[in-house]
Amino acid sequence: MVDADQTFVIVGGGLAGAKAAETLRAEGFTGRVILICDERDHPYERPPLSKGYLLGSAERDSVFVHEPAWYAQHDVELHLGATAASLDRAAKTVRFGEDGTTVRYDKLLLATGAEPRRLDIPGTDLVGVHHLRRLAHSERLKGVLASLGRDNGHLVIAGAGWIGLETAAAARHYGAEVTVVHRGPTPLHSVLGPELGALFAELHSEHGVRFHFGASLTEITGQDGMVLAARTDDGEEHPAHAVLAAIGAAPRTALAEAAGLELADPASGGGVLVDERLRTSDPDIYAAGDVASFPHGLFGTRLRVEHWANALNGGPAAARSMLGRDEIYDRVPYFFTDQYDLGMEYSGWAPPGSYDQVVVRGDAGKREFIAFWVREGRVLAGMNVNVWDVTDPIQALIRARRAVDTEALADPHVPLESLVA
Repeated sequence: MVDADQTFVIVGGGLAGAKAAETLRAEGFTGRVILICDERDHPYERPPLSKGYLLGSAERDSVFVHEPAWYAQHDVELHLGATAASLDRAAKTVRFGEDGTTVRYDKLLLATGAEPRRLDIPGTDLVGVHHLRRLAHSERLKGVLASLGRDNGHLVIAGAGWIGLETAAAARHYGAEVTVVHRGPTPLHSVLGPELGALFAELHSEHGVRFHFGASLTEITGQDGMVLAARTDDGEEHPAHAVLAAIGAAPRTALAEAAGLELADPASGGGVLVDERLRTSDPDIYAAGDVASFPHGLFGTRLRVEHWANALNGGPAAARSMLGRDEIYDRVPYFFTDQYDLGMEYSGWAPPGSYDQVVVRGDAGKREFIAFWVREGRVLAGMNVNVWDVTDPIQALIRARRAVDTEALADPHVPLESLVA
C-alpha cells in the first residue's frame, strides 16, 4: 500500500499532536492526515498559560503551534471541538462523539494529554475555584488575578508544583495576596528534593507569598455562591477570594483503556504503555506526550513526562515510527520555568532517593548556579539557574553515564565540556 492510500489519525490537538502532523508532512507522507482536537482553539503550546500569557507579556496569538491556515495548506484535516468517543481496533476505526460517524485508520496516534486533578473536598462548586490546563482556563484566571490585585484580594493555591508556583508569581505580579498550601515540606519536593526546593520557598517568600507546608485543603467555604475561605486539615483557615487547584495532572487514558490497550501502573505515574518506539500494545497504535509511559534506557525505568519538551519531541518521534523509521525515543527530560527574576532549566531525572549528593557550581546565594544531582559520581540531572547556554553539556554529562570528579564538577573554572570527554 502506498502512502496516498493510507489514513493516519491523530487523537489530541495539543503540541504533540500538532507536531506529529507537521512531521508526517515534512517526512513526505502523502496520505490522509486527520487531527482530532476536543478544544475549539487551534493547537497551542501550554507553557505560556502559566508564564507569559498569564502575566500579560505574551499575546494570545503567540501560543499557537501553527497559523490557522497552516492545516489546510498542508492538507491536514483538523476537527476542532470534536471528541474521539471510541476505538474499534478490529475494524481500525475511530468513532466521533458528536454525530457517531466513524473514520478508518491505518495508523493511529494517541496524544490525548493529561487533565488537572480535582480537589475532592466540599466547596469546589463555588464560583472562584479554578484549574489551569487549557487556554480558556488561563484567559479566565488572568482576569481573576488582575481583579484580585486591584481589590487586595486573596488567592489560595493548593499545591506547590510548577503550575502552582508560576501562578503564584503571576498573582504577585498583579498585586494579589497569595497563600500556597502544600502537603510536602518544601515546594517541588518530589522533583528537586529538599535542597533546591527550599530555594524556591525563599524566592517566593521574598516576594510576599505565604506558605503553609505539611497541610492539605479540606474545605472551601463561601457566601452567596462565592469563595470566602479555605480550610486545611490542621485546623487553619485562610481568607480566599479565589482558589487554584494545582495538585497535579492525570493522563487521559480512558479511550485507550476502553479499547483494551495496556496501561502503566498508576503507582508509577500511569499512562498508556508504549515501547521505545512509542508503539502501544497494538502495533498500529502509538502514543506520545503526557499520556505515554515509555521505557528510558538511560535511566533504566519507565517515564511519563508531562513537560513541553516531551510533547515537542515525542510527537515527531511517534510520527516517524508510524512511517516505519527505526528511531528509539530516549530524549533526556527537559523543562524550564521563569518566576520573578529567576530563570531555570532542568535536564534529567533524579527523584528523591535516587541520588546521594547535590553538587553546586556557582553562587546559590545569588541564584546564579548549576546544581547537579549525582549518584556515585554519575550525573543524573542538572539544573541551571540564571546561567545560560549550558543545557547541551549538562545533557552530555547525563548521557555519558560515568563517574566524574565532583570537585571539578563544582568548579566554575573547569569547562563542563571537558568533563564529558
